[in-house]
Amino acid sequence: MKTISLFGAVSIGIGGMVGGGIFAVLGDAVSLAHGATPIAFFIAGVVAFLTAYSYAKLATTYQSRGGTVVFIDNAFGHNLLSGSANLMLWMSYLVTIALYASAFASYGMTFFSHQTPFLHHVLIGVAIMLPALINIVSTSFVSKSESIIVAIKVVLLIVVIIAGAFYMDFSRVAPQNYESTGSILAAGMIIFVAYEGFELIANAAQSIVNPEKNLPRAFYLSVGIVIFLYILIALVAVTTVPQKELLEAKDYALAIAAKPALGMLGFKLVALAALLSTFSAINATIFGNARLGFMIAMDGELPTLFEYEKGDIPIMGLFFTTLLSLFIANFIDLEEIAIIGSASFLLIFFIVNLSALKLYKKINGRRYIFILSSFASLFALCMLLFHTYESNPRAIIIFMTFIFGAILFELFYGKVIRGHFFKREY
Repeated sequence: MKTISLFGAVSIGIGGMVGGGIFAVLGDAVSLAHGATPIAFFIAGVVAFLTAYSYAKLATTYQSRGGTVVFIDNAFGHNLLSGSANLMLWMSYLVTIALYASAFASYGMTFFSHQTPFLHHVLIGVAIMLPALINIVSTSFVSKSESIIVAIKVVLLIVVIIAGAFYMDFSRVAPQNYESTGSILAAGMIIFVAYEGFELIANAAQSIVNPEKNLPRAFYLSVGIVIFLYILIALVAVTTVPQKELLEAKDYALAIAAKPALGMLGFKLVALAALLSTFSAINATIFGNARLGFMIAMDGELPTLFEYEKGDIPIMGLFFTTLLSLFIANFIDLEEIAIIGSASFLLIFFIVNLSALKLYKKINGRRYIFILSSFASLFALCMLLFHTYESNPRAIIIFMTFIFGAILFELFYGKVIRGHFFKREY
């Protein structure tokens, strides 16, 4: 039944993007791009917008709750590439949950006078385990709470922008305060995870009213609005707060950005909004990833125990999503999680753009745009990996472990245990 309007579809896209990402990665962007931070957000937004074109065309043709998984399977068949990519997608959402949980803990620490590493780990545990419990007890709470929290965080961000506009010092975004071109590009790619989320519109394609018109509009509008919002947030942060203060409070930079205009009250309000935002994002992502694991298992790419459900709750998918997210969040630092998350989604989006290119006649898309979007996502991924190799090689090792782990698992499980590839309809 078609129940989601254009406004509802746009809300899904905006809610998916303006989740916990902006609260987590603003400080990382400032540390790399400095005065050019708004430009970094724009560059990342261009890559997201080009990829949104691929998603719009694919989602209109393949209207399925399987979303990205279905697109890759239809383009490349059911084989090692699609199986590994689908598993990488599931793992990428684990990293996203860990990113949001780390941000939740960083902002949560600001409410305590005595801050310890143990407290940070406790807050990470609360941020992941409580939403997991909510998903078990009441799945309806997930959808009902999302629209309210999305409205709260967007309104609060707009308040910060408007209030901060009176305290802007534009000399801080003058070219002499820019970092090198390579650093600006790397900043844009590290924060790319803040744009991850628009692809969730594709998962709701079957429920969107007049999808042939509203699906493309929803993708373009949601990404366009978020690009504009992020650039304004970055501009306010960089022009109202001395760079040294932003870097000292890198993990909760957005709260610091509210202080010049709104004082300590603004700081606490943004910190509270970050807690709400990251918590709701974890809630929704656990909800979605548990079901993604269920679908991938039905497709034969994860063990059949992932298909175990109680009522409509995929219990084993929920369990493994919670367990692995906790591990990532507690043993990898926030900057590395942001890098791995951005790299993972850039890789997935590159494969989706290639899928659109391969299917361009069937989905009635412009081939040159698919070529451009494929090149942009691949170039962005390469730039991120090159910069990370020089500055944080451990993050590269972890990311490559994710990739090879997905490939080896699919090789082993697909060939040895499952013995063949098969496909079910979603």
